[in-house]
Amino acid sequence: MNRQWKDAGPADAIAARTSAAEETEASGLGNHGAIEVLIDGQVIAIFRTEDGLFAVDGMCAHQGGPIAEGVVQDGCVTCPWHGWQYELATGIQTINRQPLQQTYPVRQRHGRLEIAMVVDHPGRDDSGRDDSGREESGREDA
Repeated sequence: MNRQWKDAGPADAIAARTSAAEETEASGLGNHGAIEVLIDGQVIAIFRTEDGLFAVDGMCAHQGGPIAEGVVQDGCVTCPWHGWQYELATGIQTINRQPLQQTYPVRQRHGRLEIAMVVDHPGRDDSGRDDSGREESGREDA
């Protein structure tokens, strides 16, 4: 399986989200929060927690709810529609202990978020550049 790092937007796009209860308990979440992005036609939820960055399928396996809008607690996200819970690190649903949510490697690099996506053609992205950023030769549209 070949993976390639894809840009997911600026790292500061993950806005802090706090509930009224959290605001009274703490002065804010700092860099904690979540965003939903679309990469290669896939909705992905990216979370920043005290444990780091996590990326999972952005649509709940139960009925397609928006996972990025869920509440995160103890390393798990709760879908806002019907309460299904998933471990951020593994995608495992907490009741049946099955890996129902796809997870993705995620990193912050040069102020940008990047997600490692499976690609059909290793070493080439949609721009026609290889992993080094060089133009590939032999392309008719280059």
